Amino acid sequence: MKGFGVAMVITGLLAVVSSGNVWAATDDGSKIIIKSPTQGEKVGSDVEIVYELIKGREATHAHCFVDGEYQKGWTGTVKGLSRGTHEIKVVAADKDHQSLAAEASVIVEVE
Repeated sequence: MKGFGVAMVITGLLAVVSSGNVWAATDDGSKIIIKSPTQGEKVGSDVEIVYELIKGREATHAHCFVDGEYQKGWTGTVKGLSRGTHEIKVVAADKDHQSLAAEASVIVEVE
């Protein structure tokens, strides 16, 4: 009987996980387009990110992430990237700095 209870808990967890992202960010209708750099572009260690934020109902600004790491104090240029491949992601955020669903990303190669 103990095994049956464990199986039911696992089945319930699998149902929640397979039903989609429970913690999905709010889709307020915003859109983000990264204009520069372009996908696969070879760049230096300092990279200016040129993007367009089309604001939806809640977006007020954007946040930047490099390789999944939040870039605190980002003002448009990512500085000091090491050599190699990096993912740069720009994500729409609301007035409380909560991420929204709109995002765009590019992979760049730092030489």
